[in-house]
Amino acid sequence: MSISGHGGKPIVERILDSAEAALATRGLPQVPIRSQIANEIIGICYGFFCPVEGFMNRADVDSVVKSMRLADGTVWSIPIVFDMSDADIAGYGIKAGSSVVLSFEGNPMALFEIEDIFACDKKEMAHSIYGTTDEKHPGCARTYRYAEKFLGGKITLVNRPVINEPFGPYFIPPLEMRRKFDERGWERIVAHQTRNVPHTGHEWLMKGAWSQTYGELPIDKPLVGVLVNAIIGEKRKGDYIDEAIILTQDELRKAGYFGDHNHLTSLTFWDMRYAGPREAVFHAILRTNLGLTHHMFGRDHAGVGTYYGPYDAHNLLATVQDEIDITPVYSMNWLYCPHCGEVTSEGLCNHRDEWQKFSGSLIRSIVDDGVKPPRLIFRPEVFDLVMECAEKYGFGSPFVTDEYLEKRTPVFSIPPLQRQTAKN
Repeated sequence: MSISGHGGKPIVERILDSAEAALATRGLPQVPIRSQIANEIIGICYGFFCPVEGFMNRADVDSVVKSMRLADGTVWSIPIVFDMSDADIAGYGIKAGSSVVLSFEGNPMALFEIEDIFACDKKEMAHSIYGTTDEKHPGCARTYRYAEKFLGGKITLVNRPVINEPFGPYFIPPLEMRRKFDERGWERIVAHQTRNVPHTGHEWLMKGAWSQTYGELPIDKPLVGVLVNAIIGEKRKGDYIDEAIILTQDELRKAGYFGDHNHLTSLTFWDMRYAGPREAVFHAILRTNLGLTHHMFGRDHAGVGTYYGPYDAHNLLATVQDEIDITPVYSMNWLYCPHCGEVTSEGLCNHRDEWQKFSGSLIRSIVDDGVKPPRLIFRPEVFDLVMECAEKYGFGSPFVTDEYLEKRTPVFSIPPLQRQTAKN
């Protein structure tokens, strides 16, 4: 029996076994790809991006840019594109109707059946997706770096990625994720989107969303879970290192602040676009495919700088809520009120002049100093693990540095095709 994802379309894993892969790729030119494209191949082929089956053609890209829908009318908010220079198109002899093998780290990864070659107005794309054409916006900068042409067509994985430690247990594709939810007996699951190490504000966001999601269900039964779905992708200097993000999120469960009965940590490969409202819609689609029933959306969800209003994501989601099979759980800003002596939410009490917000830059400066902060800010187990990750994985720092970018162990690798086994 098929399992439905976004738009009511069946989730299909587009993966060939080794014998089929050897036959399908024989004699085809190999085209090397960067990490962003490799991340998106995994998203496509394992069903994270259902119903998208490959890199988008002109009709889909135009429709997504202009109306936030695929050409068939299905809601979709961010183009999934494969760019290539005119020189490389000519050099590899690529034409519509041809196929190539996409290779990563020198090894074959995916079969690309090219259906369309086209150009797009990058400034129009940037303005529609990000609401600005400012090259200082990281999403706009990414768009302007695209090569002259885009190639559209279906993608099939010919070589399963090997997920390197410590990330292996956290790579849970959609079909496997559904089985885990069934095993736990969860009837409702709420997503926590993150790319950070959790401070207590994040913890209370999750606990508040868990409580809201439980609703009218009997509280004496473990029927609701929180899924932390960490975004693992392109890193900028000053970001938390990936290892610290994924391990500290799971530490909240291991240290008992959640339990096996209501908490699970996983990852998705994706390079953040910081598209604010449009990225919030993308996150809702992604987590629908993972089998979640609810999704928390906080203040300035997936935003950057001052490009978006604090609740623009909430407002855009409301316009398509009936077409995405997931229930949003909206939250305001979490902060600490010393008068109340507790973590609370913006607008809940009347002590505005005393509120202390969870400043990301302040918290990172505390972590960078290596001095254990009060429990109010960080659970001690989480802080200790951040420091352990700094030594074990970050070359002395819990934040991304040039040395980390140069020497880190990749999150995943593509092995030589002939050595690939049926399942990692």
